[in-house]
Amino acid sequence: MKAAILENYHKDVVVKEVEMPKMGPHDILVKIHTAGVNPLDNMIIHKEVNLIVPYSMPLVMGNEFVGTIERLGTYVKGFQIGDRVYGRMPLNRIGAFAQYAAVDYRAVAKVPEQLSDEQAATIPLTALTAVQALDLMKPKEKETIFISGGTGSLGAMAIPIAKSYGLTVITNGNGANEERIKRLGADQFIDYKKTDYTEVLSDVDHVLDTLGEKELERQFSILKEGGNLVSLRGLPNGEFAVRSNLSFVKRGLFTIAGRKYDKMAAMRKQKYFFLFVHEDGKGLEKVSDLYRARPFETSVDGVFSLDEVDQALQKVASGGSKGKTILKIY
Repeated sequence: MKAAILENYHKDVVVKEVEMPKMGPHDILVKIHTAGVNPLDNMIIHKEVNLIVPYSMPLVMGNEFVGTIERLGTYVKGFQIGDRVYGRMPLNRIGAFAQYAAVDYRAVAKVPEQLSDEQAATIPLTALTAVQALDLMKPKEKETIFISGGTGSLGAMAIPIAKSYGLTVITNGNGANEERIKRLGADQFIDYKKTDYTEVLSDVDHVLDTLGEKELERQFSILKEGGNLVSLRGLPNGEFAVRSNLSFVKRGLFTIAGRKYDKMAAMRKQKYFFLFVHEDGKGLEKVSDLYRARPFETSVDGVFSLDEVDQALQKVASGGSKGKTILKIY
């Protein structure tokens, strides 16, 4: 089968013929139709997540997929051959940029019938990020959430999912996206070229940070006393290491790394969480149920073939996304 392979960190991805994946008793063999391309893929290439997940080379790339089941492992439950499924690949066993993948069945969910393969590929990673962030925040209906830089593929999922929780959603970004973002469900949009969000926001209940270290102190400043900040681009802390069941050594290392933000949060009894989204079939089922009950808009920003994987990765790395970049495998 054809697959996109990273042979060494900091190198280009190469499309080549490789052996079919080996299956375990809890695995399903999926024929991949489409795969989402994410900033995470570029972070893996540049060894930016190595402390969290140390990958071995060569590595079949790709973190999320849509496809049909062609074979079932001995202990698989709840799925049949021919089911169309989607999922975030298990952290230690990625490989969605390929014609086939063997995936633990507990990492996938059935795709809502209304979604095309391209639309469905926009969902797993970003939707699970939103759901897992909200699980950490434990929000109450009518509370406010600020999603920083919400005009990209994450915002396209996080905004409608946050609205489904009954939250008031605020985000910022390029003003050219305001109409689209409000159509997704945002209650307030702040054009970053015209307005500094720290000058117009205060006492926000929750913040979902997508911007990282340079903005974290400013985002803490708009958060209410006792509020929650979940960061996707900050530094891991001790709480993350414990929650992720990492080794004693990494717990100590991340406790030191994230101490700066833990101290910022403690000043006003706020909580700082770092999130590295993990596979979760049940969480994705929740997203599918939300979609079936109240379909939300999915945003595809570009479709590439598997052979064009490097162009797709470069597009994502360049920023300015208006939705998800997709690889069409079949």
